[in-house]
Amino acid sequence: MSLKCIIIDDEPLAVNVIKNFLGQVRDLELLKTFNNAIDSLEFLQTNAVDLLFLDINMPILDGFSFLNSLPFKPPVIITTAHEEYAVQSYEMEVLDYLVKPIPFPRFLKAVNKALRNKSTSASGTGMIETDHLFVKIDKKKMKKINLQDILVVESLKDYIKIITCTSKYIVHQTLSSFTESLPPERFLRIHRSYTIFDQ
Repeated sequence: MSLKCIIIDDEPLAVNVIKNFLGQVRDLELLKTFNNAIDSLEFLQTNAVDLLFLDINMPILDGFSFLNSLPFKPPVIITTAHEEYAVQSYEMEVLDYLVKPIPFPRFLKAVNKALRNKSTSASGTGMIETDHLFVKIDKKKMKKINLQDILVVESLKDYIKIITCTSKYIVHQTLSSFTESLPPERFLRIHRSYTIFDQ
């Protein structure tokens, strides 16, 4: 399952950061980038888009006005330098809200949520059906881990140790943020230092 994405942001540096992040996750496909919302409208009317990365402060048409103009809204991840729009964004039912400069672990958490959301929509069951997620196990390498293979996740302060049936991985992420990215009906945090597979 691949998510078809577009980026709408008037800051070239921010676009390049997101493009680089997208390139590190195999299940994300970047279709196109736009430096203003107006130019993206025709594209959205004629192309299937699974995920939209959207800035708020842009010329001509801001991100919120743009969202309100769409008859059908794809899942949206807000990318902005301003924290104060978070409440308004969630009231508009965006999938996630990323504040620039965006750390890669936080980006990964958001796209894992998008992948779960896509699976839920496809299944039509209301249950989370995603069977894997991606983690960054060193500065460049991404690792796909099947959820059913995870036995225990242990907190190591600012890192976690993911113990699977066959391997162990050290990831620069807190246990709280990692646990939030897991389907709650399949994983249980049993202690401040441990999350386990519970099925």
